[in-house]
Amino acid sequence: MKGATLMEYPHIDRYAEMDSPIHSLDHRMKLVAFIILIFSFVFLPRLNLALIALFASLMILVISGLPKKFVLHRVKWAVLILLPLFFILPFTVEGRGIFGGGYFTVSYEGIYLASLIMLRAIAAVTLVVIMLATASFDTTIKALYSLKVPSTIVQILMFTYRYIFVITDEFQRMWKAIRSKGFRPSTGKYALSITGNLIGMLLVKSYDRAERVYQAMIAKGYTGKPCTIVEFHMKAKDYLVGIIIISVAIMLHIYHLVL
Repeated sequence: MKGATLMEYPHIDRYAEMDSPIHSLDHRMKLVAFIILIFSFVFLPRLNLALIALFASLMILVISGLPKKFVLHRVKWAVLILLPLFFILPFTVEGRGIFGGGYFTVSYEGIYLASLIMLRAIAAVTLVVIMLATASFDTTIKALYSLKVPSTIVQILMFTYRYIFVITDEFQRMWKAIRSKGFRPSTGKYALSITGNLIGMLLVKSYDRAERVYQAMIAKGYTGKPCTIVEFHMKAKDYLVGIIIISVAIMLHIYHLVL
């Protein structure tokens, strides 16, 4: 039945099979270089450097060949989360007033800081999306394991990604069931009680499912080590691109010292 069809979720690795210079990089080097560049972007101290970082991330996006709509759809959530900063920081950060007066003075430093945070976030999140979207999730997990990331962390990431959609589908089924029985969400005591019970049942079902999945995997010989057919082979171009990306990350922080 059409009504029983589950929601189709936009997986982050939908375009992992594309062919581009970013896709073809060894994923271990890509993870290392991109993570260093992301942290470099996050800690940039000046607005002009943040603009350079944003331009660099957009250039990498163009090179990757990923659909712009696909990336922007994910970046927009970071923008929406940080947008309130433009309504808070200009009034709370002390500095040179642009207009207003008293408690409602808009400071130049507040606008500057909000803009700096926003640009750094957009540049960093764009890189995160590119990094994850240019390889399958299994490849990312195996690359993390190859880089000696603690096995516990790798397994948490793997199971979180694999089962977040299952839990979401479970919640949607339960939500449709109570809505079909006449429940309407509100702030009343009864509605809040029903919602709390729904969340509690979801947690119990998730725990039971996790136990069944764990027992099934143990029965099939699971040892905690990710197994895929992907084999990593570092080439000269991988080292070269990695060195270039890491050099850009470093230069963004030291160029003004050299000058």
